[in-house]
Amino acid sequence: MATVLLVRHGRTTANATGVLAGRTAGVSLDQTGRDQAALTGDRLAAVPVVGVVSSPLERCQETAQLIVDRQTSAPYSSVDPDLTECDYGQWQGRTLSDLTTEELWPIVQSQPSSVVFPGGESMAAMQARSVAAIRRHDAAVDAEYGPKAVWVAVSHGDIIKSILADALGMHLDLFQRLEVSPASVSIVSYGASRPRVCATNTDAGDLSWLSNGIHSGDSPVGGGAGKDAMDSETPRIIT
Repeated sequence: MATVLLVRHGRTTANATGVLAGRTAGVSLDQTGRDQAALTGDRLAAVPVVGVVSSPLERCQETAQLIVDRQTSAPYSSVDPDLTECDYGQWQGRTLSDLTTEELWPIVQSQPSSVVFPGGESMAAMQARSVAAIRRHDAAVDAEYGPKAVWVAVSHGDIIKSILADALGMHLDLFQRLEVSPASVSIVSYGASRPRVCATNTDAGDLSWLSNGIHSGDSPVGGGAGKDAMDSETPRIIT
């Protein structure tokens, strides 16, 4: 199957001031965020990306454009509302320091699967629609461009954490154990039998090895020979 690079948007003015932006319009990358996104674009320039799908919010579209601008051949670009930020309802626009005093806060930390934000979305619904979107786009990329194709999804911290939790087979209640920093890259390949999570929350390092795609068959017993041998490696049972 194809490989998706999950990219969180770069830092925003809201991130820098500790405000939960949510779906607030007009929240853009600050200079640090633009630098972060540009660095991510430089990292991905070595990978022939076939497409970039973004959340409709400005900070994600700005990040996506900085990735597209650095590609040698122009990938297709699209926006998917199902990759947008969680609807935090009445929490939106408030400071994180203020939100920590809410009775719901410790439940968000320990049992997010049961959380429904007041006037907003449940975290379970957030995960369901974002995972469905990623799997839908991945299947379309695989059908159009083949199993070695690489594409990018630019979204938000909680969205990407929930997608990674699903790919790792983790219950949503454990997703707060994952970290997804601004402009970080996480790598997932959806195989026929189960997903393979190749990296999470990376903000540096060479990604040119992705040019050959990711072997997404059975996992080699013993761990295999690493990414340099992914294209030719044949999994086998050791007896």
